[in-house]
Amino acid sequence: MFKLNLKIAIRNLWKNKGFTLINIGGLAIGIASCMLLLLYVSYEFGFDKQFKNYNTTYVAYTNMKANGKIHSWAWTPGLLAPELKAKYPGVVNASRSSYPFEQLISYNDKKIKNKGLFADPSILKILNYEFLSGNVTTPLNNINSVVLTQTLSKKLFGSENPIGKTLKLDNEDLLKVEAVIADLPANSSIKFDYIMPWKLNEKRQKWIKEQGWGSNFCLTLVQLRNSILLDEVNTSVRNIYKIHDNKLDNNELFLHPLSKWHLYNEFDNGKSIGGKIGQLRIFFMLAICILLIACVNFMNLSTARSEKRAKEVGVRKAIGSTRKSIMFQFILESTLLSLIGTVIAFILVEISLPYFNSILNIDLIIEYDNWRYWLVLLSLVTFTGLLAGSYPAFYLSSFEPVKVLKGFSIKTGSAISVRRVLVVFQFVFASCLIVCTAVIFQQLTYIKNKPIGYSQGNLIQMAAMGNLRQTNKIELLKNQLLKSGAAANVSLLSMNIDEGGNNTSSINWPGKNPNDKVLFNQRGIGYDFVSTIGAKMIEGREFKMEFPGDSNKVLINEAAVKIMGLKNPVGTVIGYDGYKCTIIGVMKDFVAESPYQKVAPMIFNRAYHDDGGVILVRLNEAQNISTSLAQIDALVKKINPDYPVDRKFVSDSFEEKFESEKLLGTISNWFGGFAIFISCLGLLGLALFMAEQRKKEISIRKVLGASTSNILTLLNKDFIKLVVIANLIAFPLAYITINKWLSAFEYRISISALPFVLALMVSLIIAILTVTIQSIKVAKANAVDALKYE
Repeated sequence: MFKLNLKIAIRNLWKNKGFTLINIGGLAIGIASCMLLLLYVSYEFGFDKQFKNYNTTYVAYTNMKANGKIHSWAWTPGLLAPELKAKYPGVVNASRSSYPFEQLISYNDKKIKNKGLFADPSILKILNYEFLSGNVTTPLNNINSVVLTQTLSKKLFGSENPIGKTLKLDNEDLLKVEAVIADLPANSSIKFDYIMPWKLNEKRQKWIKEQGWGSNFCLTLVQLRNSILLDEVNTSVRNIYKIHDNKLDNNELFLHPLSKWHLYNEFDNGKSIGGKIGQLRIFFMLAICILLIACVNFMNLSTARSEKRAKEVGVRKAIGSTRKSIMFQFILESTLLSLIGTVIAFILVEISLPYFNSILNIDLIIEYDNWRYWLVLLSLVTFTGLLAGSYPAFYLSSFEPVKVLKGFSIKTGSAISVRRVLVVFQFVFASCLIVCTAVIFQQLTYIKNKPIGYSQGNLIQMAAMGNLRQTNKIELLKNQLLKSGAAANVSLLSMNIDEGGNNTSSINWPGKNPNDKVLFNQRGIGYDFVSTIGAKMIEGREFKMEFPGDSNKVLINEAAVKIMGLKNPVGTVIGYDGYKCTIIGVMKDFVAESPYQKVAPMIFNRAYHDDGGVILVRLNEAQNISTSLAQIDALVKKINPDYPVDRKFVSDSFEEKFESEKLLGTISNWFGGFAIFISCLGLLGLALFMAEQRKKEISIRKVLGASTSNILTLLNKDFIKLVVIANLIAFPLAYITINKWLSAFEYRISISALPFVLALMVSLIIAILTVTIQSIKVAKANAVDALKYE
């Protein structure tokens, strides 16, 4: 029986090639879109789950009450990890580490700037990296040891055995290669190229050992004996800061699961409120809805051929076929189409993956050797086949053989009603996507065009490393850059201008409530900083060469003045980290962290060259940019020959802050376009069905004198109603969705009528064009062909 049904299915599909191609095309695009989105969702959900102990590993977070709310960050004191390991029984391992940052590592003449981190040896017990060679048990016990990843090892040593070889860190410290580990998976939150002992970090930076419980500067990973101990441990460690320092009564500690660190990284008043998980939910729903739209198309196109299939059903029933067997026939056809569509979807996915990966900046692949992948794919094919074939199977198998064979006549009520509901569903989804995509574009445009308080154009930043940390060398570089005409201004900053972090609450001023905790962003800046970045002074002055005695002077921004409540800030003496400092100027607010959030209070002290940080260079606009960059590279290389030139335009760094929203907008555009295209196929299916049902009516109207335009208006009128109804349903849904998305931003647009008008116009135009293309054929058909048997 199965073999016979399969033959009939293949024969029917081959006989109706146009129907088959449209259906396979819709299903292929739907399945391919679903596969791509699910691949990405799976990749994101796999973050940090490659480690054996991921479900018992946690990231230590600090909650701090300041500025009227609770701030949360994964920065903790260096004293925390040893304390947790020694005094809390539920803790198996605890490790402190720096966040990965670029440093120069060299072997003979090969000098490479790669990301490295300092960490306690216990990190290798918490995160079980795959060792390829070398010391597996204690690779970080020696203070001058280093563990390399496989790629960095090949870059430095080629085919040589790296174990036991000596490297140089920043042209200063000698490091002995103890082990090589496999490259870290792309979906790992902690990414580095080499790892060094924490003791070496303490040796290089003397201030680390002097820090108490109030200094948060490292990442702490904690492994518990069992995940069920989390609540108990969180309760016992909550007040650990206050226990060791009474002044830290506004600070609390909690452990956040490593498996949720990537997706649930946003906090509000100390509680996790989500993060990237929200974007993934959108993509997952997008994948499911696109697949549903493709299934709806199959239903529409299958029932559009009802007249041709009705006699077949009648004959088969007349010779003894049961309804069950006929239903199985239609389900088999839909599953076969789904299978063929899946094969084509594979081809589409393989073709589009490189472009998709370039958008996401990751490397998604189809894991053909993973049985889970094939299980999911089989479930997808089965689900699609059953869902797509369900309505045609129930509907077409319900025909009564006597009525069908006497003369085909279908009640136009229920079938058309169900089909209209399906088409409305398709356009509800399409209209929602159009509205959401338009609002995302408006929000991104608004944020990008919002004044940021300084000029990004022709501003570059370079890491101050090696000789560039010496006062005389940096002054030499500054003078030569200005003299060459490549630069208009040069200054110094303690960190990248668009980088977050480095906060302090140790600031007091006249009239401050001693119980208030206020958090300030703190930065060290060099001479002429304000004029270099193109910011503005509200009052007072900035640090200048002609005022060398500014070591106890500070600048603040407008947000700081407001929160401090100072009427005459310039000249005010404040307490700053235990020292008395005088405010000499107020700088206009500029965006230093997130462009989506309000500018935080900031305080600026004098940065000295040996503090490191970055060199800011404002290019001379009167000179060609390429020439200026070549001159800068040559001068930097001459003064600092042991380090590669590391410069970047600030505008490029700032653009990276919009990656998440740009990704959301791009994917919404592409897959929204696919959804609309598939919806058009569904509308085409309904147009075919309606034309089939009203063929005789249209012919009679033509005989009575109706013009082609009259008939087109008649046929389009019903579809326009459906599209309008779909938009009326979609608008509230889209408003709720996009309003929730916008609520995450402090700076956001107001939702206007424009996106909704755009969605209505686009959907109407698409619907009219789709229906008109089919309706013209019917309107121009010879009326005799439809009426000759009457």
